[in-house]
Amino acid sequence: MTSTPPLRAKSATVRGRPGELLTTHLGLTARAAQQIQARIGTIPGTPTDFWTWVALAALLHDTGKIPYGFQRMVGNTSDEAVPWGERHEILSLGFVEHLLSHLPDDDRLWIAAVVAGHHRPYTGVNAPRVLLAQLSDDTADDFYERFSRIEPEQLLRLLRWLRGTARRLDLPTRPDLPELSVRDLTDAAFDVFSRLMDRWERPLPPAVDAQLVGRTATLLLGAVTMADHLSSAHSPLDTHHPLTSGYPEALAERLAVGGHTLRPQQAEAAGTSGHLLLRSWTGSGKTEAVLLWARRQITELGTLHTCVPRVFYVLPYLASINAMTERLEKELDARDRIGVAHSKAASYHLAQALKDGCPTDDGLGDPALGDDDAETADAAVKAHSRAQATRNFRELLRVGTPYQLLRGALAGPVHSGILTDSVNSVFVLDELHAYDARRLGMILAAMRFWHETGGRIAVMSATLPTRLAELVTETLDGETTLVEPPPATTAPARHRLHLRDDHLTSEAALAKIRTALDAGQSVLVVANNVRDAITLYETLAPHCVGLHGEGSAYLLHSRFRRMDRDTIETSLRQRFAAGRAQRLPGLLVGTQALEVSLDLDLDLCHTSAADLEALLQRFGRVNRLAARPPAPVIVHAPAYGPRRGTGTAEWADGVYEAEPTRLAWDILARHDGQTIDEQQVTAWLDEIYTSDWGDRWCAATQAAREVFHNAFLTFTQPFEDRTGLAEAFDRQFDGIEAVLQDDLSEYEKLLRTADTRSTGRLQADRYLIPLPQWAASAARFDKRLGVHILNADYDPELGLVSIHHDTQRTYQAGEVL
Repeated sequence: MTSTPPLRAKSATVRGRPGELLTTHLGLTARAAQQIQARIGTIPGTPTDFWTWVALAALLHDTGKIPYGFQRMVGNTSDEAVPWGERHEILSLGFVEHLLSHLPDDDRLWIAAVVAGHHRPYTGVNAPRVLLAQLSDDTADDFYERFSRIEPEQLLRLLRWLRGTARRLDLPTRPDLPELSVRDLTDAAFDVFSRLMDRWERPLPPAVDAQLVGRTATLLLGAVTMADHLSSAHSPLDTHHPLTSGYPEALAERLAVGGHTLRPQQAEAAGTSGHLLLRSWTGSGKTEAVLLWARRQITELGTLHTCVPRVFYVLPYLASINAMTERLEKELDARDRIGVAHSKAASYHLAQALKDGCPTDDGLGDPALGDDDAETADAAVKAHSRAQATRNFRELLRVGTPYQLLRGALAGPVHSGILTDSVNSVFVLDELHAYDARRLGMILAAMRFWHETGGRIAVMSATLPTRLAELVTETLDGETTLVEPPPATTAPARHRLHLRDDHLTSEAALAKIRTALDAGQSVLVVANNVRDAITLYETLAPHCVGLHGEGSAYLLHSRFRRMDRDTIETSLRQRFAAGRAQRLPGLLVGTQALEVSLDLDLDLCHTSAADLEALLQRFGRVNRLAARPPAPVIVHAPAYGPRRGTGTAEWADGVYEAEPTRLAWDILARHDGQTIDEQQVTAWLDEIYTSDWGDRWCAATQAAREVFHNAFLTFTQPFEDRTGLAEAFDRQFDGIEAVLQDDLSEYEKLLRTADTRSTGRLQADRYLIPLPQWAASAARFDKRLGVHILNADYDPELGLVSIHHDTQRTYQAGEVL
């Protein structure tokens, strides 16, 4: 029996149960590193010993938790637990130096670099968070004072365990057990830390070799932090791909049952190796085509890099992500095996869990919450678990926005794992045109990184302008294959175009919509802004409901509480889903949230004019499967004027740039009254993108690509603190979310009564409403709750109607939304 207690890595997570043993955590982390190696494989441009360094760093990363101060902090002593105030990862450097003394000095420094950096950056302006600011003035004696309260018996036991575990894992530690005093350990930690700071304190020179060094450091850090997170979560990685090798055969058999075979563009995509540009109209089987392509890339990359490639299916809008996840689960028979990798992932899984029904484990509920609240709490625990597993990189196929993937560019101990996980992966980017020039440039920069680190990329769209295809090809070193239907293929005739000079909200437009409703048709009405959408819905919904009953009229835009949006989307699918045997009359009013979204099929469309890609996406919600004669799509002239905060520039209804909107209008005017030939759509787009506006758009996109690449993806300071950039990065993609003042008590109740902070936040977040970042001035931020609070008028049917500003001015929805 030993005289000292076993070392712990963590505090207790359950009352009365001690925290995880240090040796358990280190062993699990080293094994997780080897699992990650098996998944990611050989990484282009990295040293041959990369994965050996990762595994050794994973084994040794937390060895510095041996001092009494840390053990007291995690409740593993008889003294009251108090903060320690020291950095355990710095002491871990002493173990690296002594246990790996037989390795080349440069190898030890690579391992030490990620051991030291797996929690905190080395340098940066945020002094309390960076290691150099905390420790740069220390001497060897100071290190001894900081870390020397160590039991020699525990040190000896840990050294023996580390050496034995390394041998079992076939890792190269020194053959003999070092005779190591506490002073030897702290002196070695000081010496290694000093050399690390000398190496990484200043930026690397802007040379190709230096860029590879910086990238190697970032990917090493990502691999070790991934292993740390996986071991802490006790969440195994998926090993069997939901996109199986049997998918092509299963698809062929399914098509044969209906008397069909693969379309030519599907067969060509299935046979394409490398990057793919897929251009084909809606309803032509693009999703199946890109899955066939992805399956081929999985096989080829697996052989080439000895890996199990991840597949990332990237879409621009949240609603389309949720719908695509459900579609892929059905297409691949992969229920609960597809990750949702976007900032609202936990909320999506909560909605799914509630939809399926999740009673509490004991069936009794929680009297403090009430039956409904208890059911929600139980679902939230399960939903948080799914979302956390995705954040820990479990699933092999994930659907999401580019937000999470691009966030990897923030690097450091928090985000570098995202970059490492993307290596040797397959990326499907759907509707790339939907991004503005700045965001598109950022995505292109990321595509270049994925290309250089073994990835395969597909860009697919019904509307892929040649100029955008050329930008992608340029970014990927010219290595793309364009696949589209053969020239002789006849595109379906789905839409007949009509232009109207009156605005969508005019009496003439309203009369036409009412007439269609009178005729028992389903009518899609798409406005360019929320204000117009609410006005149109309030005007038209009573007429529709009077004709066709409750549940026949809907409004959908981006300013709903999450739980209300989930309810609306479910109802929309039930009434207007494509492929329904019985078509139902009704009204759907919405904004751009409908453009790349739910798989809906209505009878006709009235829409405000916008840029051509947006209009074509809106048309795609009408006669979607071409099962009927060409359906009317009526485009109304927008109102042009300045946009809030943008000076004198003109915008269509305050949302879309005036120049491309006018260019689109001019093209459509030449075809007014005609059936749209979808094979001519690319030529229409090319006319716009080769205009003066197109030249400016191309230049802006290229500039944004280079700015993002140079600022984030050269890694000249891979261990520098980038947290100051995180908030600005979030603003570019997500804006803010706010809770209504009227919902605040319920929001706080859910935070307070849940079992854990994470599940409480998940339940409460159902009340959040997304807003653009510049609308933050209309809300107040509560630091205690970590949320913006809105004093506003809200209706579950209409969404956010108006906001009451602190200055007593009331903003109508369209002004701030």
